[in-house]
Amino acid sequence: MLTINTSDISPLELQGYLQSAIAPRPICLASTIDKEGQVNLSPFSYFNLFSMNPPICIFSPSRRVRDNTTKHTLENLKEVPECVINIVNYAMVQQVSLSSCEYPKNINEFTKAGFTQIPSDLVAPPRVAESPIQLECTVAQIIALGEKAGAGNLVLAEIKKIHIAEAVLNAHNKIDQAKLDLVARLGGDWYARINEQNLFEVTKPNTQLGMGFDLLPKFIKDLAGLTNNEKAQLANCTTLPASLAQNTDVLVNLLPASIEAIKLELGNNNAQSAWTIIEKLASHQ
Repeated sequence: MLTINTSDISPLELQGYLQSAIAPRPICLASTIDKEGQVNLSPFSYFNLFSMNPPICIFSPSRRVRDNTTKHTLENLKEVPECVINIVNYAMVQQVSLSSCEYPKNINEFTKAGFTQIPSDLVAPPRVAESPIQLECTVAQIIALGEKAGAGNLVLAEIKKIHIAEAVLNAHNKIDQAKLDLVARLGGDWYARINEQNLFEVTKPNTQLGMGFDLLPKFIKDLAGLTNNEKAQLANCTTLPASLAQNTDVLVNLLPASIEAIKLELGNNNAQSAWTIIEKLASHQ
């Protein structure tokens, strides 16, 4: 493995490694305003949801790595501690990239990027009409993480009002993850598109405990035809089928066709059905 002490490389080199490794990252398109009423719009991928009660998002307008200057967003938030976090989807990603240009302070990025500026209900900064979800926020705190180039400034933004486009809702007025078509930031010039073709579900253990790898029958642990991801799906079930629980050392010879049937059920997130197939095969050994 390549092993790196973070203190041995420049902040720019470190940025390249970490932004590629810690990804994908959601994108916050933040609109802010200064005390003179000048609007700024800028994207940040150091962004996520951190609390539900109170509802808090955090994003970081970091100091620029190349020259240690601060961003207009940070300066505005110190003057007017309010913002709108506009969620970014694929239909607007190129405009979002354009808004990241370092225009002078008197230039409105809404205009430069071709976005539609609409008023917010509770805060002074405007919303981006093209964004499918807009979060009106007040800033509870700004935490400076340092004074050197690349240092972050954590903006703790409390969500006060949410606006959701009907086009991304399902019949129950919940957000349809496939319709949202989110994008996320990777390293360098790379992005990821989160659409229906690459969405998948992982069943959560929730309040029930998965049995764990250690309780899987030996023939399952040793089975080369299943990946560790697939074995983890089986281990995420709470108990073994009764017949297998009585003898976890039972030897079962799974033919390729049987393994494929098991993999198909696991691919469809049906771990219990996969166990049913395994149990039937074991009963005929």
